[in-house]
Amino acid sequence: MGHLMLKVGHLDQAEELYQELLNNASTDSDRAHTYHKLGWLKDDQGKYQEAVKFYEKSLEIKRKTLPDDDASLAPTYSAIGIVYNNMGEYTRALKFYKKANKINLQSLPPNHPHIASDYNNIGLVYDNMGKYSKVLEFYEKSLKIKEISLPTNHPSLTTSYNNIGSVYKHMGEYSEAPSYLEKALGIFRNSLPSTHPNIQVVMNGIAAVKKKL
Repeated sequence: MGHLMLKVGHLDQAEELYQELLNNASTDSDRAHTYHKLGWLKDDQGKYQEAVKFYEKSLEIKRKTLPDDDASLAPTYSAIGIVYNNMGEYTRALKFYKKANKINLQSLPPNHPHIASDYNNIGLVYDNMGKYSKVLEFYEKSLKIKEISLPTNHPSLTTSYNNIGSVYKHMGEYSEAPSYLEKALGIFRNSLPSTHPNIQVVMNGIAAVKKKL
């Protein structure tokens, strides 16, 4: 119910419900889960310091009974990374994203979507830092997994193709960008109505890059 309230924007009601669940929690697992949800809520509200506080409480509980590399720790590490990225604290964001990635690499199949997501998150932070060679490295790692594990027209692929095309554009390597943007455009054309704004956005991006050639 709290998750549903978050989705529809009833943040105050969601917080009340989570606090009630926290007060009535009978196990450490329930408490850790509820603290995680409260962290998510506070991040959604833009209250980043409070979000980190709740996520760290969730981690503290989990660490009492779990090994340091337990798979259930990864989502909370990743969530803290998201908050720090939102705060512009990119070094801290990388630290937590890489912790999540290390655990996921040890506990999941090598082509699992969570690992692709880790690489994309790390790439996004490097993008915010303007470190484009590192951005490209991690966006390409993410794309490689997606191309193996997802259908050829999956929407997640368009995100990767667009991201990589944009990185090449920022690096001034205009000849490399169009092929990725055109792959994104192809998926959009196969999966969206012809009038969808995403199609025009990508077409404009391709035209802008080609003008630089």
